[in-house]
Amino acid sequence: MAEKIKGKGVISGIAVGTILLAGQNLDSFIVNYKPGKKADEKKKAADALVKVAENLQKSIEDFQEKGLKEQAGILEAHRLLVVDPGVSEKIEEEFEKVDSAPVAVLNVYEASAQMFEAMEDEYFRGRAVDMRDVGKRIAKYLLGIKEPEIAGKVIVAGKEIEPSVIAGLPTDKIAGVILGAGSTTAHAVIIAKTRAIPTVVGVGDGIDQMANGDPAILDGGTGEILIRPSAEERKSYDEKIKKQEELKAYYATLKTLPAKTLDGAEVDLVANIGSPADVDAANGFGAQGVGLFRSEFVFMGKSDVPKEEDQFKEYKAAVEKCNGNLCVIRTMDIGGDKPLPYIQVGEEENPFLGYRAIRISLKREDLFMPQLKAILRAGKFGKAAIMFPMVINVQEFLAAKEMVEKAKRELASEGKDYSDDVQVGIMVETPAAAVMTPILAKYVDFFSIGTNDLVQYTLAVDRGNAQISYLYNHFNPAVLRLIKRTIESANKEGKWAGMCGEMASDPNAAILLLAMGIKELSMSAPSIPRVKEKIRKITSLQAKEILDKVMEMEDGDEIKEYLSKLEI
Repeated sequence: MAEKIKGKGVISGIAVGTILLAGQNLDSFIVNYKPGKKADEKKKAADALVKVAENLQKSIEDFQEKGLKEQAGILEAHRLLVVDPGVSEKIEEEFEKVDSAPVAVLNVYEASAQMFEAMEDEYFRGRAVDMRDVGKRIAKYLLGIKEPEIAGKVIVAGKEIEPSVIAGLPTDKIAGVILGAGSTTAHAVIIAKTRAIPTVVGVGDGIDQMANGDPAILDGGTGEILIRPSAEERKSYDEKIKKQEELKAYYATLKTLPAKTLDGAEVDLVANIGSPADVDAANGFGAQGVGLFRSEFVFMGKSDVPKEEDQFKEYKAAVEKCNGNLCVIRTMDIGGDKPLPYIQVGEEENPFLGYRAIRISLKREDLFMPQLKAILRAGKFGKAAIMFPMVINVQEFLAAKEMVEKAKRELASEGKDYSDDVQVGIMVETPAAAVMTPILAKYVDFFSIGTNDLVQYTLAVDRGNAQISYLYNHFNPAVLRLIKRTIESANKEGKWAGMCGEMASDPNAAILLLAMGIKELSMSAPSIPRVKEKIRKITSLQAKEILDKVMEMEDGDEIKEYLSKLEI
């Protein structure tokens, strides 16, 4: 009988392969390393930074030639963490305390990793793994450690999994991912999502029950993992695997079809992305553009404000890849829980309600103007839109809109081309904004409903707190009423409303949102076929009848259960 381990399934699908343990421990290599003279060690470290950056660049180019844009994007982000001038300075300073080049490198990247881990935002806590990944990559080069050879399909497992492990493996080699930690926003999970790799997180010490080369079966839907399954157990999964392949083939037939109801009502299904490379994966699932480009990636891992030109290249690449479809770029959503060297926020008792997002942008023109100018310039290469996060009143939006106009004037005086046809809207993620949408709709070009925070703020529920997570439900009637109000307010003023939170990827929620009059749903790309399938099986009249019934219900769990039992 197999060793059975239970975790949380986050990306559905059945994976069959052998275990490949990630997160190689370097302690024994460090102990056996004999440092030379301090000057020689300093030169070794400096040379390693150059060589690793060159190796990464070669890998990036190889991936690009093979059309593996997503992997190339991850490695490019890592390359930037290697060539950052601030890193080489810190490593130089670290030699005042240590004599070993690999130790100096690991210490510097570990310090940065701990800074990320101290943040409250789960997503940015997950970036600590990236920092350790890059530090370990450089240390391995210094220690002369070679990567293992991969034979057959593997299920990558580790308490923490370095993003480069996922990005570095060929698509046809990786069957599944098992993560000891419970984070659904770890970079490894995000990469797995863009590639639709079955993934289970939160197995904790279950990782210790696995060994390299162990045969395994993973169910990303139920979170069940079988280590060393018997022939009989393996056979029991054959039928599930067959159905999975049939479903995958069916979803592929939907790629070029519109998300249109049986009676002709249509919704745009678009993607949430973190880098231009993600657009390629999204296009593979039939995305009709980008509904949320999280621009924080452009700002993270830098020692100073990213230059307008550097930002322009990133936004331009994303806009071009959208092939004429709209690319909505959210201005930086950074704050007290996501500190940067060039933003001094100070200690905050509650960073989620603190100095963040649009509140920083409006006070820091040196941050905001280069970003606005870069987006406006990128708009010349397709269709771009600017979205402001965390807006709670009309005054904030008008102040931000005036900054957009100022950016246009500056670009004109500098003789730079820009688009005068860039839509400007807000993310509706606070109850204040949702309540004020009848007024805000007179000024904005669009609303995009950010349900992750809207649910959290409306219900006063920290979605990361396991003790109260049962209360976090986007079908709560209070949340549904705010969403309905937002969509109706937009439609009344002839504007459009979309959604970019996790709720947008829920096929059952799509029925309600369609009936409310939503025009766009933005989600992780692999979710697009499931949502599209649901929309194409229903009429707008049926959706309206379902919505009417739901709006009479008084409990979110009751609504969730009712929708799950609908035969559509």
